[in-house]
Amino acid sequence: MNSPEYPMTIVDLRIPFWRLVAFFVKSALAAIPAAIILMLIFALLGAVIGIAWQMLGMGSMDMFMRRWMM
Repeated sequence: MNSPEYPMTIVDLRIPFWRLVAFFVKSALAAIPAAIILMLIFALLGAVIGIAWQMLGMGSMDMFMRRWMM
């Protein structure tokens, strides 16, 4: 563990094109379920905040809708 540190610089990275394409396709496909899960989490969080807003008597949510109702 007491070995000296040597600075290192990477000058080239060789990745075959189709392997890189496959990686990006896999990451794009993996992003779809992640986005759905995040959407559900934020919807649940918004519902909890809305219910708490109503239960604490801080007014109705109509004040946020007045802008579009006119």
